[in-house]
Amino acid sequence: MTPAPPDPTVVVCAYTLERWADLVAALDGVARQTLPPAQVLLVVDHAPALLDRARATWGGTAVTVLENTGTRGLSGARNTAVAHATGAVVAFLDDDAVPATGWLAALVGAYDDASVLAVGGAAEPVWPAAGRPAHLPPELDWVVGCSYRGQPTGRADVRNLIGASMSFRREVFALVGGFDEGAGRIGAIPVGCEETELCIRLTQRVPGARVVLEPAARVHHRVGEQRTTWSYLRARSLAEGTSKAAMAALVGGAEATATERTYVRHVLSAGVRREVARGLAGDRDGWRAAAGIATALGATGYGYLRGRLGPAPATTRAARAARAARTAGAARTAGAGR
Repeated sequence: MTPAPPDPTVVVCAYTLERWADLVAALDGVARQTLPPAQVLLVVDHAPALLDRARATWGGTAVTVLENTGTRGLSGARNTAVAHATGAVVAFLDDDAVPATGWLAALVGAYDDASVLAVGGAAEPVWPAAGRPAHLPPELDWVVGCSYRGQPTGRADVRNLIGASMSFRREVFALVGGFDEGAGRIGAIPVGCEETELCIRLTQRVPGARVVLEPAARVHHRVGEQRTTWSYLRARSLAEGTSKAAMAALVGGAEATATERTYVRHVLSAGVRREVARGLAGDRDGWRAAAGIATALGATGYGYLRGRLGPAPATTRAARAARAARTAGAARTAGAGR
């Protein structure tokens, strides 16, 4: 693979009219990029009313509106986009994230080595008017789909990318297949890890492949009020553990949890010590933050153990079947090209 030419495709997937204002802001941000995309794809995930409004709004413009022809959910929508993408690099942006003007240029610029297969950026939370809730310290920003304390602050090789701001060389999907349609988020249900599974699959199957974080590629990710509650923290953490268990069944437990083990030992433990010290000094928010970390850790661990010890859920079985089908298809494609 050669350094990527500057002709990227940008993909935004959407599933609800309730985030229409966010979607408009996201696409406006794409239009303001210092490196203009060669192609912009908006994929609507099984939402007829949203599809009609999107076609009425962007029909005849630089935005191509597509209907998800795959399995309902984020993975199916992304795979639909990949099937229509023409750029050498395919960049994915969440429908509630607004990119900084240099976002796309920073992503594409990090493909300066042929071994780089995927590049992701930083996602900064945009909190509701009330601000950051006390029980969500920066170590837990992953709960709301954002970059979190403990991640590299400069360009670095990483295991996986954050879905709100990520990109892949387009030929990667022909090599290893697309996103697991049995593993992705469906609507607002807080499950996922499909980006992590794909990144691990890349590095397992392509010797020397690199997945790179470029924090200069920034997006501002809006956090809805429903994601600032204790109940969402518990639900999202439980779903994270369950998703990691499903991913471990696909790629192996060591690969699936290597980053998380380091994160718990070094980042979360330091966070707890800091917040307990705040609490002992009389700051009640310190106790709330420490309790938030403990809640996230406990719920994630419980979800992981339940997923590993119980029978494989239907999503895991579906992901295995889809992955086997993709592998066979990729093998046939490779064979035809020889």
